[in-house]
Amino acid sequence: MKENNPVEKTPSKWSKYFEIDHWVFWPASIIIVLFIAITLIVGKPMENIFINIQDRISEYGGWFFVLGMNVFLIFSLYIALSKFGEIRLGGRTARPEFKTLSWFAMLFSAGMGIGILFWSVGEPVLHYMNPPIGTAESVEAAQNSMKFTFLHWGFHAWGVYALVGMSLAFFTFNKKLPLTISSVFYPLIGERVNGKLGKMINVLAVVATLFGLATSLGLGVKQVNAGLNYLFNVPDSVTVQVILIILITLAATGSVVAGLSGGVKRLSQLNIILAAFFLLFMIIVGPTLFIFGSFVQNAGAYFQDFFVLSFWTETYAQTDWQKGWTVFYWAWWISWSPFVGMFIARISRGRTLRQFVLGVLVVPTLLTFFWLSAFGGSALFLELNNIGDIGTAAQENVATSLFVLLEQFPWSSFMSLLGVILVISFFVTSSDSGSLVVDSLTAGGKLDAPVAQRIFWALTEGGVAAVLLLGGGLVALQTASIITGLPFTIILLVMAYSLHKGLTQEYDKVLKYSQKQERKTYQEIIGEMISKKEKKQSL
Repeated sequence: MKENNPVEKTPSKWSKYFEIDHWVFWPASIIIVLFIAITLIVGKPMENIFINIQDRISEYGGWFFVLGMNVFLIFSLYIALSKFGEIRLGGRTARPEFKTLSWFAMLFSAGMGIGILFWSVGEPVLHYMNPPIGTAESVEAAQNSMKFTFLHWGFHAWGVYALVGMSLAFFTFNKKLPLTISSVFYPLIGERVNGKLGKMINVLAVVATLFGLATSLGLGVKQVNAGLNYLFNVPDSVTVQVILIILITLAATGSVVAGLSGGVKRLSQLNIILAAFFLLFMIIVGPTLFIFGSFVQNAGAYFQDFFVLSFWTETYAQTDWQKGWTVFYWAWWISWSPFVGMFIARISRGRTLRQFVLGVLVVPTLLTFFWLSAFGGSALFLELNNIGDIGTAAQENVATSLFVLLEQFPWSSFMSLLGVILVISFFVTSSDSGSLVVDSLTAGGKLDAPVAQRIFWALTEGGVAAVLLLGGGLVALQTASIITGLPFTIILLVMAYSLHKGLTQEYDKVLKYSQKQERKTYQEIIGEMISKKEKKQSL
């Protein structure tokens, strides 16, 4: 296997600003710029276009998303529990770079971002008000709402991340290939990973990642605007949201300039501290016993109906509930997977595939479930006992649901302000981490690209998020993920096959090495026995 650097060097006068793979950087940039230009030129009618696109893809491709997500999860578990689980990322002598607790913390930080802050209250309440099955605003609806919320944020999401993460880590650390999506397909197309086909795969990965990031950033800024409106009566409008995107993107750009250890690392640590305090506050002042009890019951109901929920496509119901929820989530996680996958790949060298997959699947999922039970469960408790009307607020503007919930408890203004700060912090972290990932993809796997290049992608992410809000708001954000998620689902299915082929080759090589060492050891033992016998006879 050849080790090469597919990056085509830019002229020397530009090398300190940009060091790019031209066949990835420029096609991806052109696609994104065209999308921005068309959305701005068409204007308001783009919202209807986005709605029609989302409806068509969801109607004809919804079953494919459902099937694909189950394949990714089952495949990841198969790798962990099979003979391949013994393979160590980085080779036989590699050891983990981070302690287990630190590794778990970073995994949780990667997966728990703006999205879970935005939906942790609004989603369970909206399912309660408008359930996919059963009677609305009933105990049954409350229980089902948490089951479906767990489905959307549970093992399936992390199954996608596990597939992409272990694929990137294996081919980067064990096969010494560049940290790009195309490298994963080396067992299938060989050196063509550096040719046109490989470039096309990386272009699609860049576009998918950028739209996945833009979706999260757009959701985040809507929630920041809702919080500022609640605290300071700042108008809740698209204009304000675009201004906020500009300001927060500039802050994210500063973090990008500071680099991975100076900016991203410190902000990630701040996120964990703020999120832990936020969660602890809700447990203490909220319905504590209800939170713990609902967590246990929610988890049990989720596991009991796991396969029914996982393969449900509402075929017999003939409704369109799933289009706006499950299909959107599956597409979002798929488009978000290159970002999260590359992040967890970079921090997982030295771990066996069994440790990697089970660690990625189990711990972050359970922590996410507890977070959802704390915030979503508290909102349902208020609804069931007629204490607060979170549902009406969520239906009017889902971004306000978190702040309406906090209003029911002590220190609501302070906690709302903390919530806004936490969303902004996650916004900045997602933006600068995403910039580093997209930058690596467009630089042929290079990890330390010039600062100007990282700034370009940070500004581009903010620009796409702003244009999506101008072109259709939440519907546009959802459509962007679904459009890019559909073709990338096919890429991930092929990725699973390619990884299996690469692991089979690696396992056979390791097995032969082990057998050779065993034979050598046996021969050495026999030789030592003969030597001792001859020495004894000579005496």
